[in-house]
Amino acid sequence: MSCPETSLDSFHAGAFHLVQPKGWGYRAGLDALLLAASIPPDMGGRAVDLGAGAGAAGFALASRRSASHVLLVERDPAMADLARRSAALALNEALADRLGVAEIDVLSPRSAREAAGLGEGAFSLVVSNPPFHPAGGRTSPDPRRHAALSMPEPDFLPRWIAVAASLLQRNGVFAMIARPDNLGDILAGARNRLGDLRIAPVHPVEGRPAKRILVHGRKGSRAPLSLLPPVVLRDAQSHPLPLEAEIGAGTATIDLGLLS
Repeated sequence: MSCPETSLDSFHAGAFHLVQPKGWGYRAGLDALLLAASIPPDMGGRAVDLGAGAGAAGFALASRRSASHVLLVERDPAMADLARRSAALALNEALADRLGVAEIDVLSPRSAREAAGLGEGAFSLVVSNPPFHPAGGRTSPDPRRHAALSMPEPDFLPRWIAVAASLLQRNGVFAMIARPDNLGDILAGARNRLGDLRIAPVHPVEGRPAKRILVHGRKGSRAPLSLLPPVVLRDAQSHPLPLEAEIGAGTATIDLGLLS
């Protein structure tokens, strides 16, 4: 059987490279880079990227030095293998000692998670770009891409966030990117686990509806939820604003205030 085709792609103006699927599976896009841009470069600490795919968000954190070590967690063996191959690239040698890969379903039992290195309270930062399109919807005829994009069941996101919160040390930070219509599920998952939620809508074009939201929260906090000013990537004529290029280059920091 022939191996699936891949490509070698450069990110953050060449600061890191990923081996990615070509013609199959899920290829990283702006969502992962938006998520990484919401974490300040000087944060430090141990981080975990849940649902890492080929590793774009986690590699971007390491590239920006937003964590001392990043564990990439991915359930799909083919995608986890791509993340390992990327970590072994000579082009990524400067990042290799700060990256690890765990091949496991985030929703596995606690004992299995702990055996894979996902200890309760072990991380200061959890980031996630999880499947967030509606369960039962049709996003792609490719089964791997569909699984990466779509929630397997309606209660998926609250359970995912509950696991994410369990991995955080007290006062640790959870950061995710999602769709605006995921907000109810996000609040349900955060209840009694994460407080001081900061929500920033992301508008691809000025004056048009937000397509994504960035969400930060802190474990154990009782501070109220905050709705933040919008993140706008293009002007009303759809011309790219400087922020869009800065996100791609890895030089932008989208300040949600929680980590300032």
